[in-house]
Amino acid sequence: MSDKKVRVRFAPSPTGGLHLGGVRTVLFNYLFAKQHEGDFILRIEDTDQNRYVEGAEDYILDCLKWCGLTPDESPVAGGPYAPYRQSERKAIYREYAEKLVRQGHAYYAFDTPEELDKNRKEIPNFQYGQVYRDGLRNSLSLTEHEVDELLDAHTPHVIRIKMPADERVSFTDMIRGNVSFETNQVDDKVLLKADGMPTYHLAVVVDDYLMKITHAFRGEEWLPSAPVHLLLWEYLGWKADMPEWAHLPLILKPDGHGKLSKRDGARLGFPVYAMNWFDAKTGELTPGFRELGFLPEAFLNLLATLGWNDGTDQELFSLDELIEKFSIDRVSKAGAKFDFEKAKWFNAEWIKKSEALSLKSEVKKILEDKGVVVSDEAYLLKVIDKIKDRVVLLPDFYQQAAYFFEQPKEYDANSVKPKWTDAKTQFFISLITLFGATEAWDEASLEAAFKAHAEEKAIKVGELMLPFRIMLVGGKFGPHVFDIAALLGKVETIRRIEKALEVFTAE
Repeated sequence: MSDKKVRVRFAPSPTGGLHLGGVRTVLFNYLFAKQHEGDFILRIEDTDQNRYVEGAEDYILDCLKWCGLTPDESPVAGGPYAPYRQSERKAIYREYAEKLVRQGHAYYAFDTPEELDKNRKEIPNFQYGQVYRDGLRNSLSLTEHEVDELLDAHTPHVIRIKMPADERVSFTDMIRGNVSFETNQVDDKVLLKADGMPTYHLAVVVDDYLMKITHAFRGEEWLPSAPVHLLLWEYLGWKADMPEWAHLPLILKPDGHGKLSKRDGARLGFPVYAMNWFDAKTGELTPGFRELGFLPEAFLNLLATLGWNDGTDQELFSLDELIEKFSIDRVSKAGAKFDFEKAKWFNAEWIKKSEALSLKSEVKKILEDKGVVVSDEAYLLKVIDKIKDRVVLLPDFYQQAAYFFEQPKEYDANSVKPKWTDAKTQFFISLITLFGATEAWDEASLEAAFKAHAEEKAIKVGELMLPFRIMLVGGKFGPHVFDIAALLGKVETIRRIEKALEVFTAE
């Protein structure tokens, strides 16, 4: 690697939700930059005004903030190479497009959309390129005088790259090694549109050069564009400054057949966007990992392992560990299958690892949104510590925690009544008296007292544990039942036994 300061960029289009593949691209850029004490830049590629969606840029920034992947330079943070929105850099690009025309590497094309549509309909596999360009309305087929007249009349036109014939262009990809392309197979891409806006092809090259980008990580779907970009770097005289490229593997559907899409998520019941995305035009809400109940640490961890591993059996990585251990050499060329069950496993593991204090505000909101009153935050922290090992997604905290704050609204009486006896009724009536007189209210003392009392009454402990749990919780879930009783306290535990007895003994 050269001695230049590492500078990487994520350059999304503000056209909708942020796919998890996009966040993985951000993550790999970020890890590489931080590992090499470099800069991570966010650049908004909003040159396609027809596809621009209001609110999409703020959404992208919110996603990165939630993930904790803060850009060093961006439209919001600013930086030495501002502006960071391509629409605000519009004046820059025509100069370079015109330079390419003067050099003979690009040309003006005056064809109307209707003329091009006609060609596409009449000519199978029509491409605007070396086979057909001489018969179309452009500065290669028209006289210089005709071109000047059209330009003077402000006739709408685009500028296209002139792809050379019979050449091979190659580069070394950091993941894939040597990659080559035949120029005959690439059409003459538009570089500057009729509205003066650059296309992605011109803008990405110009901006990467002007912003001194040293490494460009992007999805492998951009590989077919590489020959155009390689030639632009060469034609503009910047080949020595071209960034090193890495084309990241696709994130595949769970069955491994094809790229994971929003439709796949809807069909299979899981999100593919980082956060909820609401499309104001269609009224469609696409769910996100955040709102489903994922921790950002878990989301980043699962993304890091989609196409990368550190060569060990380790699966759980903090962001700091990823910065330390990430290596582009260990990114796979092959696509990575997305496994939602594995994604949930990551989340459960990260919830287990998290301190109760870091989960407190989120859990409190989840409970209060469901009408559960949380007045004692110290008590809430104890509850979180007791149940977090049983939670997979954050909303699970409601089911797992609500009964610590309010009595069960209903009981799984069907699991109790068929085997209920008068002896069990008498056991729990006398247990109320026993617990009322118990001084040491802790898990071990309660368990010892309960078991001794069962032995005294000649009832198997196993027959009493489930009813006791359902009395306290309402169902067959939760941590160790004596841990629950210890946290609930003496008064509340006794109150719940009394109330449940009424239900269990009712005809």
